[in-house]
Amino acid sequence: MTSRDQQGGAAIAAKNSRKSVWRRALNHNHQPPSPETEHEPAPASSASADTPEPASVVQAVLYQDGVRVSSPATLAETFRELREKPAGMAWIGLARPTESELLSLAAEFDLHPLSVEDAMEAHQRPKLERYGETLFVVLRAARYLDAPEEVDFGELHVFVGPDFVITVRHGAAPDLSAVRHRMEESPDLLKLGPEAVLYAILDAVVDGYVPVVSGVQNDIDEIETEVFSGDPEVSRRIYELSREMVEFQRATRPLVGMLHGLMAGFAKYGTDEELQRYLRDVADHVTHTSERVDGFRQALTEILTVNTTLVTQQQNAEMRALAEAGFEQNEEIKKISSWAAILFAPTLVGTIYGMNFEHMPELHWVFGYPFAVGLMGVVCVSLYLIFKRKDWL
Repeated sequence: MTSRDQQGGAAIAAKNSRKSVWRRALNHNHQPPSPETEHEPAPASSASADTPEPASVVQAVLYQDGVRVSSPATLAETFRELREKPAGMAWIGLARPTESELLSLAAEFDLHPLSVEDAMEAHQRPKLERYGETLFVVLRAARYLDAPEEVDFGELHVFVGPDFVITVRHGAAPDLSAVRHRMEESPDLLKLGPEAVLYAILDAVVDGYVPVVSGVQNDIDEIETEVFSGDPEVSRRIYELSREMVEFQRATRPLVGMLHGLMAGFAKYGTDEELQRYLRDVADHVTHTSERVDGFRQALTEILTVNTTLVTQQQNAEMRALAEAGFEQNEEIKKISSWAAILFAPTLVGTIYGMNFEHMPELHWVFGYPFAVGLMGVVCVSLYLIFKRKDWL
């Protein structure tokens, strides 16, 4: 076994070991308390009440009849106050929480171990799972960054129970403070309970796709201009944007099926009429966004094909220009070579007769000079006619 295989096996074993620890911890926390300790306060809760909560807890708020009644500083206080208000609802927001925080939430709200594992590890596909009375939703949010002209993706995990909503955010997007503020300004909607909060979060995530779609459309328009202007860097930009569109498709396509699944359960779970209209509107928006993203990817594929064709045409034109230049150079070389051969013939004859050897046969001949000159002329004319017939001159 190679060292790489050994390292890979060790990584897989460590991951499986970590999952086993999580499962044991979650199953232990889910065990019902014994009769002797059922009414005693948990030591962990009392300890955490005296210890400041880590920065991963963004905000914990309790609502009653759609109105904020409390903003506990710690998870332990949130648990205690929610028990004291049976008709209340807790909305707990976390950003990249620690294992201990998620385990305490799992123990308090009876969250399924598989959903807690997903929230711990992140990097999940968008999905909707129901565990008893708890819904577990994974969403992929997106935002468009103007400066680098790229799409930044975030991940959001939402636990929705009878009297609680827990959001676990991995990444900068989405900004749920605006969702919380908007819901608090609509107490009639907020008092519909955790489902109303879930639909508001879904709406915020889908609305966050709108500026991304606009930014991508602008990028595609710029790319089309660069393609026909012959920018050599445009191929890289097309490739990078195509990869982002693949990620965008993975974020939006599953949402369509998830929302239709929620709508299919309207009658079974007695969903409020207002929330039904709300969800149908969100489903329409995400369907429209998904279609736009599919169109973007198709457009980028076509642009890449056009760019490849234009690059090929440009290369062919350059090769043709090089071939023409080479042909013209060959023609010039032919002319130079032809005249060099023509001039070489009389030089050869004159050189021979200029040797002035004593016993040269034509040296004392009366017609020697006319013969030599005539021979030079005949050779030159013959060569000229031969090269002319071959189009060298």
